[in-house]
Amino acid sequence: MAFTDPSPPPPTGFFGWKVVRAAFVTAFFAWGIGFYGPPIFLQTLAQQHGWPVGLLSLALTVQFLIGAAVVAQLARLHRRFGQVAVLRAGAVLTALGLLGWAMAQQPWQLFLALPLSAAGWALTSAAALNAALAPWFVQRRPMALGLAFNGASLSGLVLSPLWVALIGGLGFATAAGLVGAVAAVLLWWMAGRFFAPTPAGLGQAPDGAAPAASALAAPPRPAVASAPLPANPWRDRRFATLTVAASLALFAQIGLVAHLFSVLVPLLGAGAAGWAMGGATGCGMLGRLAVGRLLRPGASRRRAAALNGAVQALGSALLLAGSAGSVPLMLAGCALFGLGIGNATSLPPLIAQAEFRAEDLPRAVALVTAIGQAAYAFAPAGFGLLRDGGPAIFLAAGLLQLAAGALLLWPPPRQSRRRRGAPA
Repeated sequence: MAFTDPSPPPPTGFFGWKVVRAAFVTAFFAWGIGFYGPPIFLQTLAQQHGWPVGLLSLALTVQFLIGAAVVAQLARLHRRFGQVAVLRAGAVLTALGLLGWAMAQQPWQLFLALPLSAAGWALTSAAALNAALAPWFVQRRPMALGLAFNGASLSGLVLSPLWVALIGGLGFATAAGLVGAVAAVLLWWMAGRFFAPTPAGLGQAPDGAAPAASALAAPPRPAVASAPLPANPWRDRRFATLTVAASLALFAQIGLVAHLFSVLVPLLGAGAAGWAMGGATGCGMLGRLAVGRLLRPGASRRRAAALNGAVQALGSALLLAGSAGSVPLMLAGCALFGLGIGNATSLPPLIAQAEFRAEDLPRAVALVTAIGQAAYAFAPAGFGLLRDGGPAIFLAAGLLQLAAGALLLWPPPRQSRRRRGAPA
């Protein structure tokens, strides 16, 4: 007598790569609406209503600060409501906040919309995507995270100019309603289709390994043997150095990028300056892919991040030298600085994965992300104060990147007791 297995057949292929593709699309909309969109929206509102630039710049800072406060609570929200519900809430809040920006007729109405758009950005961006990918990838997380976060870079190349075209052709309100509706519906569906399943539920193991082999393999150990993250995380040197270094790097990066276009225009012209900015974003995608492929298990992720900062510092130095009138040096500086743009976001969660216990990782990533976002909220204004000094913004960006690298290379306590073969 033949017996049949009543259980459903296993899914074809490793489902984790489908999760990566869904995270890529989520990043495309999250960054395209919550990060690359606001500078375009502010310019639109200034032209439509004549609102002061200073007031609108304050709105952008408030947006990032509120988002940072929400990100800090992300791990708690995931535990209470689940990742799918939180991501769906973020998609809806993003659409509502976007519509609020477009419908605002008075500044106070804009500030009422900011909490919605800020929360939507926080619930669908870096920390949320890292949490979604964590169950599916351990050893191959650098590659998976790099591929997913490239959706953010692509949105800078595609959605930013598309915003300009849509707003010019349809008007701000119609463009916001269209993009917001597409994002909300698509992210709502993807949350249930791709982020709800778990490896165990599909009979799979992280990284696509065979379940039996995965059970026998030793899980990756943090660099500092099982040291818990204390209630006050600032007492932990791993957390403190990583957080301050990531904040400095992001402050330098966001501050320089916010003013780079206007600095390039006198030398290159508006059209060529736009292409240079797009090229820098494209280099960011290449840099993130390169790190994802080259960062092998056991390689030092802190050294990789420090090297990334050194490359950006070299790019800043070329921009400083080229600001005297050399177009080739300016373009080379844009390319080198651009190579590190994506890694400044994706490497801190990877460092945290290597150094903190699994039970502490969601909290550590959320706090590092939130504090970094709170820091770079002031970067455009801070670098704006340096604009009167001409090329001083390039010098400041390079020095901040070097300082971040020095902090990353400061070894955490008991580093010499790292287990053999553990990722660092």
